[in-house]
Amino acid sequence: MTFDNIKLDKGLYTSNKGFTRALEELDPSENYIGTELEGLDAYERQLKRFDIKVNGANSDTISKFFQTSDSAALFPEYVSRAVRTGLTNNILDDLVATTTVIDSLDYRSIECVDAEKVENGVDFINEGTHIPETVIKTSSNLTKLNKCGRSLVASYEALKSQRLDLFTISLKQIGNYIANCETVQAINTLLKASKNLDFAGDDIAYVDFIEMYKSLAPYEMNTVIAEGDNLSKILQMTEFKDSQAGQSFHATGKLVTPVGAKLVYSPTNILNGRVIAIDKRFALEKVQFGDVVTDFDKLIDRQLERATITLTSGFNRLIDGACVIAS
Repeated sequence: MTFDNIKLDKGLYTSNKGFTRALEELDPSENYIGTELEGLDAYERQLKRFDIKVNGANSDTISKFFQTSDSAALFPEYVSRAVRTGLTNNILDDLVATTTVIDSLDYRSIECVDAEKVENGVDFINEGTHIPETVIKTSSNLTKLNKCGRSLVASYEALKSQRLDLFTISLKQIGNYIANCETVQAINTLLKASKNLDFAGDDIAYVDFIEMYKSLAPYEMNTVIAEGDNLSKILQMTEFKDSQAGQSFHATGKLVTPVGAKLVYSPTNILNGRVIAIDKRFALEKVQFGDVVTDFDKLIDRQLERATITLTSGFNRLIDGACVIAS
């Protein structure tokens, strides 16, 4: 079977594997190594089959997907991919150590605990002596998952003549909204950490960065989350204006604190005056139930109005000591 005679239908979406993986099994990408189609996945080859251009100034209109019943089956996957592009390049990338994709709504993460405390956090092992233990066990609590998403409120008749490149921007915005919802979940999870410090004065100051840095040891302070007034105060610190930090900000647009941690702006006001410092490598696990979910039946049948686009996810603190909260 070649890519240009595969029968496309709704059944590919009902597979537990997802549309693209199900399509890849019918049309493996490895069969195209050394051909002009190398580098395209199974879905992209189907776009080529029906000559559908989704990007660029010469992108097709939405109606191009609905010329045949087979090509219409590609539309929900186009929507999902466009939404996923809006999920990337957000601050979650600076908070999450790992992402676990699950196929059940019940999930327990793991806990990693040092069974024995040793002086200064290290203990050298002499020949024939006891080796300190680290206990890894399943968490006693289920991960709380939340669904975020949006409904499309537009008729097919209103959109059919619109260019796909333009429609993609609207779908990216939905992805951006979902990412903001996930960010709120992530920060709320971090706020339950057990390490808490008080600001040395009424407002955050450079000395508070030093205390957070020390409190996180032996973990590394590589990400700091702040919002609103605190962000402004941090940016106006004399130490923040040193030449190296200033040059990095002006050259890359990335906010780097005087202690080398990346400064991340919280898009909401849930911190309520607090500042969070973490070691991004160990602090947080993202748990995602499946992938972006679309109402594929409605989208294939051109019933765009009230078709939903959702993503279900949650977060776990991995190592409690890799997060500290200052207020």
